[in-house]
Amino acid sequence: MDASRKLNQRLQGAKLAAEEQATTDTLTGLKNRRAADRILAQSIEDGRAFALMHLDLDFFKAVNDTKGHAAGDFVLQDVAKVMRAETRKSDMIARVGGDEFLIVLDSSYTEFAANERAKALKQHIENRPLHWKGSVITPSISIGVVVYYPDIPTTQEELLHTADHNMY
Repeated sequence: MDASRKLNQRLQGAKLAAEEQATTDTLTGLKNRRAADRILAQSIEDGRAFALMHLDLDFFKAVNDTKGHAAGDFVLQDVAKVMRAETRKSDMIARVGGDEFLIVLDSSYTEFAANERAKALKQHIENRPLHWKGSVITPSISIGVVVYYPDIPTTQEELLHTADHNMY
């Protein structure tokens, strides 16, 4: 019985580790698109308000093309670090594309507060020149914000589209 319990605990631990690996971006340690899609769908299904930020690094391709992919990885990791520092543990941050991120802010954010949070995040990212092998990289980021209200029927796709549209 004891051996069976220990085996079951190891299997459960391995399952949790595999699930975590399947929902984590290996470069940044943030959640990945799979996790973000699941969390967005669950938030809508739970019927609670939340704010969604869609972030995109501006001119990121130029960093990769002129300084190399290692420099691009360095920028992505630094931006992820800033996002972690500037959000709460209850917020979800995900890297959903090469230079695209989503942040789901919990229900305590109004539209005004979410936009103010986006402005502050933008300043923290853009006002920190990064030093890479003797050169300076100054990231630039665009952020679109949308707030989900449960009493206004909206799909996940509509929220993502609106956040993307608001980014521009």
